Formats: sequence, C-alpha cells, structure tokens
Amino acid sequence: MADRIELTGLRVYARHGVLPHETERGQAFTLDIVCWLDFAPAAAGDDLNLTVNYAELAQLAYDIAAGTPRQLIETVATEIADAALARYSALHAVEVTLHKPHAPIPLVFDDVAVVARRSRTTRA
Repeated sequence: MADRIELTGLRVYARHGVLPHETERGQAFTLDIVCWLDFAPAAAGDDLNLTVNYAELAQLAYDIAAGTPRQLIETVATEIADAALARYSALHAVEVTLHKPHAPIPLVFDDVAVVARRSRTTRA
C-alpha cells in the first residue's frame, strides 16, 4: 500500500477546547490528512469513483472540524478519520493530524498536534 493522497494545511476556525475562552471565542486550527490506498484501479480507468475525491474529503474534514465543539482535539481527529474510512471504500488507512498552534500553554511553543490513524484492520 505505497500510494497515498496528502491534504495539508486545511485551515478551520473552531471552538474546541477545555477552557471557557476556547469555546467562547474559538481559534484557528489546521488539518493534515494522509490517505493510503491503491491507485491502480482508478488509474487504469481514469475513474474518480475508484479513488478518494480530495475536494470532498477536504469538505468532510472541514465540516466536522468546524462543527460541534469538542473538549478534546483527539475527538475531532478521530471523528474525521472514522468518517473518511466510512465514506471511501478505496481507503486502506487514513491519518488525520489536527494542529492547535494557539493552545493555552503558558510557554513558548510552535504547535500542539494530535494524530489519529485508522485502518480497515483497526476499525471497530
């Protein structure tokens, strides 16, 4: 399973967090998604239906991330990964990285990110 689609830097403004100001004011988040699949069937027939439509994937991820506020960004990343596997039968595995660069940490840092990886073999 060497083929992959990478979507990086998808920006979304959302209200995820544990602290009241995070859910009241919200903040910017960034998503990266890596999809592992076999391109051979889609490439052989030049058929979009046999691969992952990355425009649809971006919208799916955006809608989930911008949707219901969650305390944990782990929950958001997991919801996106599970939804992608459910929608695209061609997917062998998906990895969703959710970046929270303005996390409430009273130290100098560049980024906080969580990574949810799901595959057909690990999906419940």
